[in-house]
Amino acid sequence: MAIARATSVDRAEPKGELSSRTLAMPADTNPNGDMFGGWIMWLMDGAASMTATHHAQGRVVTVAVSNITFMRPVNVGDVVCCYTDVVRIGNTSITLHVEVWVLRQGQGDRVLVTDAEFTFVAVDDQGRPRPLVDA
Repeated sequence: MAIARATSVDRAEPKGELSSRTLAMPADTNPNGDMFGGWIMWLMDGAASMTATHHAQGRVVTVAVSNITFMRPVNVGDVVCCYTDVVRIGNTSITLHVEVWVLRQGQGDRVLVTDAEFTFVAVDDQGRPRPLVDA
């Protein structure tokens, strides 16, 4: 597994589509000045949710996050880009691979900093699972 992870860190191009982009600000840091991992997860969940909602053509809820790996730090002033790629579409669920890449201080080459898998379930107005529209 370490070999596969090292290879993914060294990739020059993101996998999937750009789903969100934001600027890392001082308010998103802990008292030591490091970006909160939870803030990164929040960005990833939001980006993945938009992609899953599009595929489900309706409301979805996050049911699982797996294999999250924080490979490199995110710094204040970095442009944080979340890319999503569909891994699997089931009857009621969709699993996405999410990658976070940054542009250091908004410029230069993209750097892969975090990745994970997010699973969503399509739900109806009562919050019960429903079939995906394009499943």
